[in-house]
Amino acid sequence: MSCLTVQRCRAAAFKWSEQNVIRGRMLADGRLNAGHAGVSLAERRGSYPLINLRILKTSAQRGEVESGTRRKLKRLLSFQRYFHASRLLRGLVSHTPGSLHLLDDDYLGQAAHMLSKADTWNFDIFLFDRLTNGNSLVTLMCHLFNVCGLIHHFQLDMVKLHRFLGLVQDDYHSHNPYHNAVHAADVTQAMYCYMKEPKLAEQLTPLDVLLGLMAAAAHDVDHPGVNQPFLIKTRHHLASLYQNTSVLESHHWRSTVGMLRESGLLSHLPADMSQDIEQQLGSIILATDISRQNEFLLSFREHLDSRDLDLQLASHRHFILQIALKCADVCNPCRDWELSRQWSERVCEEFYRQGDLERKLNLEISPLCDKQTDSVPAVQIGFISYIVEPLFDEWQRFTEPSPLSQLMMSNLHKNKARWGRLRCVHAQQEEDEDGAGDGEDIP
Repeated sequence: MSCLTVQRCRAAAFKWSEQNVIRGRMLADGRLNAGHAGVSLAERRGSYPLINLRILKTSAQRGEVESGTRRKLKRLLSFQRYFHASRLLRGLVSHTPGSLHLLDDDYLGQAAHMLSKADTWNFDIFLFDRLTNGNSLVTLMCHLFNVCGLIHHFQLDMVKLHRFLGLVQDDYHSHNPYHNAVHAADVTQAMYCYMKEPKLAEQLTPLDVLLGLMAAAAHDVDHPGVNQPFLIKTRHHLASLYQNTSVLESHHWRSTVGMLRESGLLSHLPADMSQDIEQQLGSIILATDISRQNEFLLSFREHLDSRDLDLQLASHRHFILQIALKCADVCNPCRDWELSRQWSERVCEEFYRQGDLERKLNLEISPLCDKQTDSVPAVQIGFISYIVEPLFDEWQRFTEPSPLSQLMMSNLHKNKARWGRLRCVHAQQEEDEDGAGDGEDIP
């Protein structure tokens, strides 16, 4: 083994032992041990909850769902993975920050131009997904792993990396209006923007960046399109498996671990290092559980009030990665109106589908899921007021504030005001319809 190879291997493992500080904190979290006693760490792929959503699909929606074979073919056509892998491993590919070699020639136009601006907040993930033939998550992640130097630093095998990312992308369900691979790509792009914040960029280690991007990409993998209360009240096997605690988030994490092992992406790293990465991924992904919102928000606020955040400490960097992913996961109202509106309509459509299913099953309709009473504007105003604004107020304090956080807050306030106007219009329309209905009854 050459000296250069030895140095690279050492670089891949450098400072990982520092992360052991975090392990005690994570193992103290019942969601990573006692709460899941007896559960194998790596969940088998394909354990998608057996929820019959077909009764909700129209013929048009059925036509949009592609077969697994077609998705794989499209992905292979989008990437000459073996060619690029061999070039990269032979050191023939430039490692300059602007390198876009991971795209085929067919996509070196608009898609490549968009990738060169992947750190800008007005990034249109819907356009990017169309330009990449429905492969936005794989394409974006390969690009970010390259420009962040992770492929080189951790000596990752490009074929294994592409296989892992392909497994993750394919395990998102395209018939979900919201929780699909495009949402994962959008969250990943936001996470990348947050990790480039001046307050963080100089402090994060390569391992931190690896964890942040990987957790963002896989944080909702194999999402069934319904929420935890639905799984609990229908006595779904995942609810029983995870004892009604962080059910979906635990499933996302365990599925990710299964795909990491199936792809062999980390198989060349020391066993204790790869296990530590798996545990830290779990801690970050589990932080996205909305039922833990107040827990993390209060802790974040206390740190900021006491000014005791020290990003030289691995445990504090890990906590900020948890907060950053929580922000990225709910950042849609902080985007430009046209992007924000599309996401709002998509998430409400997914809520309404669950409500329709609950109605068909004679179950109580969950909050926000009744399309007859929960309008999109009303849902969004509540979401912004109780979830998004409190979290991003603290994130703005943390960034002191940065130009990005100022832009996000500006968008957030404008979008909230616009939803407020739309809610008034919607309420007026309902009054007019009620009035017209009452008039018809008058002889």
